[in-house]
Amino acid sequence: MMCGLPVAPVRKAWRLCPPLPHASPLSRETGVTPLQAQLLFNRGILDPDSARVFLSPTLSQMADPMEMKGIRSAVGTILGAVEHRRKVTVYGDYDADGLTATALLWHFFADLGVEADAYVPDRLTEGYGLNSAAIRRIAHNGTDLIITVDCGISALQETALAMDLGMDMVVTDHHQIKGEISHGCPVVNPHQPGCRFAFKGLAGVGVAFFLAVAVRSALRERGWFTQQPEPDLRKLLDLVALGTVADRVPLVGQNRILVKSGLRCMAQSRWPGIRALMGVSNVEGSEISSEDLAFRVAPRLNAPGRLGHAEDGLNILTVKERVQAESLARQLNRTNSRRQKLEQEILSEIEKKAGQEALVGRRRTLLFGGADWHQGVLGIVASRLVDRFHRPALVFNITDGVATGSGRSIDGFDLFKALGRNAHLFERFGGHAHAVGLRLETGNLAAVEEGFEACACEMLSDETLIPVIRVDARVGLDRVGPEFMEQVAELAPFGEKNAEPVFMAGSVEVLDARVVGENHLKMRVRQGKTTLEAIGFRMGHMKPVRGACLHLLFSPEYNRWQGRDRLQLRLVDVRSSSAAIQFG
Repeated sequence: MMCGLPVAPVRKAWRLCPPLPHASPLSRETGVTPLQAQLLFNRGILDPDSARVFLSPTLSQMADPMEMKGIRSAVGTILGAVEHRRKVTVYGDYDADGLTATALLWHFFADLGVEADAYVPDRLTEGYGLNSAAIRRIAHNGTDLIITVDCGISALQETALAMDLGMDMVVTDHHQIKGEISHGCPVVNPHQPGCRFAFKGLAGVGVAFFLAVAVRSALRERGWFTQQPEPDLRKLLDLVALGTVADRVPLVGQNRILVKSGLRCMAQSRWPGIRALMGVSNVEGSEISSEDLAFRVAPRLNAPGRLGHAEDGLNILTVKERVQAESLARQLNRTNSRRQKLEQEILSEIEKKAGQEALVGRRRTLLFGGADWHQGVLGIVASRLVDRFHRPALVFNITDGVATGSGRSIDGFDLFKALGRNAHLFERFGGHAHAVGLRLETGNLAAVEEGFEACACEMLSDETLIPVIRVDARVGLDRVGPEFMEQVAELAPFGEKNAEPVFMAGSVEVLDARVVGENHLKMRVRQGKTTLEAIGFRMGHMKPVRGACLHLLFSPEYNRWQGRDRLQLRLVDVRSSSAAIQFG
């Protein structure tokens, strides 16, 4: 049974962070402003040393890659291939994390003068991860060593096949591990039991980068670079930043160091494809943000892999000629537009299905399926449903008796563990707490839906189904200016586990309001003598009348257009000032 939708998007609770204690040493001992001290306190950074490290992440603070379990064996295997000039194939994934990880090692081996191929499977015909047919083709093409990136941790049979065909294997991955693993080859994954690498949140491209650091160090010790130039791995950090941000891993700890450095590198990227991608994404200048990568560049890089042309995404990261790079970038831009159209068509069909079925507001999960829904966009559709209704969601394409789908979740509900209780119902299943991919016979859908809902009823209370917006502080609009923006920017890059700060302005007058683009709310607001523009993406249904008095939640930003920066409020939520504000 496919369930219906709640009547309307869930109303959000506002949670105002507690004020900084007067005795806090953050501002006094670090020299940060009171605003920055409050923002650091809100993020659990309570002592001066932690604040200094957070505000000034540098590559010198990188962890020792040799602490990763399996990396010594991996380095040894790779050194053998490098020193004997054996052919290497980097086997990746079709999403932005996998593509950047594949390109990173491909460029690294090219700088070493080692012959290397890159292979990314087709989402629609091969699916995720290693597959036997690809392994056989790679062996036939003369590869001596396969290195996986962003995949392979559960591919025991395929790994065994590769070694049976006479190839060496190194598996690098960052996904959670189901049960025991015994590949018979080096495995590098921070989630392995007994791994001493303290930071577990690396993306696949982060693991690949640490592997490159370890290999370069070992080659340096052997005197390899007395006869040839030593690769400058800092020039690969733009790839690391792009893949890390796109994969929505926590932007704290080691990831914060890598992304902060990578954003600086991206402004003068070595790669023609990166520069061309930024061009078609309208990302320009030296102030490139993690938001630019997440919402502009990454969707275009992800688009070809979603629609079954992942080689276009890989090619743009490895192309050497500017003209070819610009042509590829335009193609990716067109593919992304098609992806958006397919996504909207499925969402519209879901809304029609929901209108024809009984509403199930008491349900804690959402599950939808349809014939010939494009598999490549199902994850995005599930994310849209989660954003709108704040419930875990599964979305399936149903064809020839097989349901292939993606799931997304909310905080507090581990989707991987929940569905793992019924793993026997799936032909393929993998992922992590917030996202999964799965394949099963349609005859098992009802049992999956029942188990999914039962698990959610057990794990999710009524309170957890109310989305919470954490409000960092109340501010007057007269404070929101260049100095305010500079102070906030020092906490960037923003992303998972380091959310962009959200502020509240009370009793703001609406001077005018209109709906623009695809249901976006555009307003001009005034508080006292201060007037600012505000934009609320997908908030057109909340359009107020002129003269209304509102409470606003917003993140301040610069709207860059034709070389000019204009300060505006990006709306997070709005409420009538006549409504009582209850902070959760």
